[in-house]
Amino acid sequence: METLKDIDLRNDPAARWFVKDETVQVIFAEVPGELVSREGPNRYQAGDAIVTGATGDRWVVSRERFDARYVPEGSTGAYRNRPVPVLVKEMLQAFAIERSAGGDVLTGKPGDWLMQYAPGDYGITERARFLAVYRPTEAPSA
Repeated sequence: METLKDIDLRNDPAARWFVKDETVQVIFAEVPGELVSREGPNRYQAGDAIVTGATGDRWVVSRERFDARYVPEGSTGAYRNRPVPVLVKEMLQAFAIERSAGGDVLTGKPGDWLMQYAPGDYGITERARFLAVYRPTEAPSA
């Protein structure tokens, strides 16, 4: 399995812009802990969001990032993602990458998608989930 280092999808001709379209269920952590997602460990601090997506997948989002990316959606615990474009690349072989420098290491299978939210800020989305909740979009305006 290849461990990706110093990746910047802005310079990769195979990368494309996509946007997520999903309502999720959220609880906020009361104490620090760890959730093991399909892609690997997600450590969290008190106040961070523990998210359950429409496909049943679970992951963690720091409170600061969560507040910038999600808005309440009516019922208690439901939030909708803001339509923020993200750079993605379908990976053809197994791979691993740190969520951020020195952060949790996530692993992906062939066909999974590498997500780059910002330089040095990564995620992995399993193929079936990616096809269910992401759609192509235009690059954001500079």
